[in-house]
Amino acid sequence: MVPTTRFSVRALSLAVAAVSTTFAMSASASMGNIGTTYGVMPIDVATAQSLSMFNDQVSATYYNPAALTRDERGELTSGILHAEQELRSTNPNANGDVVSSSPSQHVLIGMKTNLGSLTRFNHPIYLGFIAGVEKYGKEMLAFDSQTSNSGQFLQYGKEPLFLNVGGATPVWRGISVGLSARITLDATADLQAVSTLGGETSRERLAVNAEPQIKTILGTSIDLGSTFCPESNCFLQGWETAFTYRTKSSASTTVDSGIIVTQTIPDPGLSLAVTTIDSFQPETFGVGAQYKGNGWRFGGSVEQQNWSELSEVFKGDTIKDQAATPASDRIQFKDTVIPRIGAEYDINKNFSIRGGVAYEESPLKTTRNPEINYLDTDKIVVGLGISATYDRTRLLAFPVRFDLGYQYQQLQGRDFTLVDFDGTETGVTADGDIHVISGSLTLKF
Repeated sequence: MVPTTRFSVRALSLAVAAVSTTFAMSASASMGNIGTTYGVMPIDVATAQSLSMFNDQVSATYYNPAALTRDERGELTSGILHAEQELRSTNPNANGDVVSSSPSQHVLIGMKTNLGSLTRFNHPIYLGFIAGVEKYGKEMLAFDSQTSNSGQFLQYGKEPLFLNVGGATPVWRGISVGLSARITLDATADLQAVSTLGGETSRERLAVNAEPQIKTILGTSIDLGSTFCPESNCFLQGWETAFTYRTKSSASTTVDSGIIVTQTIPDPGLSLAVTTIDSFQPETFGVGAQYKGNGWRFGGSVEQQNWSELSEVFKGDTIKDQAATPASDRIQFKDTVIPRIGAEYDINKNFSIRGGVAYEESPLKTTRNPEINYLDTDKIVVGLGISATYDRTRLLAFPVRFDLGYQYQQLQGRDFTLVDFDGTETGVTADGDIHVISGSLTLKF
């Protein structure tokens, strides 16, 4: 049994390595994406996503596709995001408190245009997309799923491919509707080989596929003044509301292998199967409101994120192995409500400043999760940002806009009980600090 056990580990390593090297270098992944964890564009980062439902930039395809109608002009945007993380756990048995300090680094590109000219109805139909890739464009699918002795954070790490495509159109007196699709990848790999007891393989065959999964995002924007009093001034002038809905989504990886070991395991060989999920986004309902004055606006939003579904999803994850765990020890998640508030002020026609704050409750309900040992805490999010518009362009028809956003996330201290592979329990306290900076360049056409 010793050679078989040794080879089982080797075969599994070969299969997982095959997937990792095909899509990306090994990375610490997370149950999130840049849209939910930090903010897609600098405006979203700077306002802690409090005004994201009302932004007319291409990030609207994720937060509220109906907001694509807010500006009739086309748009081409490129951006970059860098997040520095220091995630800590005061563990008496560890050398140091820092659990993870690997940065998240994204390059983004997006475009919006009006396709109404393609029809005979002269009715505006806006199409937009935005794509983000980790490690400044070098890493499309970050894959790392594991159990841990020392604890691992739930929502931070490498953020895999971010891709949204959507459209919107005005329907009636200040009311616009939008629909977009969030696209994730489900990767599968199949490895077949013959091996000696020493682990030397031959006749290897590897097949890898990535299938896109499309999830829906719905949005509605309502300009209350235009809707209820379009021909006269009333107390509703300047007020806007928005409603959004995002279905749950996740990336997953499945590895199957069949290995024949000469003189030990005959045909059909040793079968190994691993299925794991990553980058889970919960079903989300959101409502927002803002008031826009002369050169300023303020507003906020409330989101309900249904994380409790993740408890069931984990039962099909063979690495987390919750189906074989006693019910009393299974990891549990809860639904959360996230309030956000923010404001923006135009200093003059060329410069604007903005800021926002949010309080995000942790969706991780259990503080004792044997072997998985997830850590997650409540957090306070604060953002600041500035925009600069350069309107003296000699070649371009419209001004060029630069945006810069900074965000600080303070992870509040929370006590957990770590349970290692031998069943030994250790009490720890988790906390952390996150610093995010994001910049973008926007061209209108």
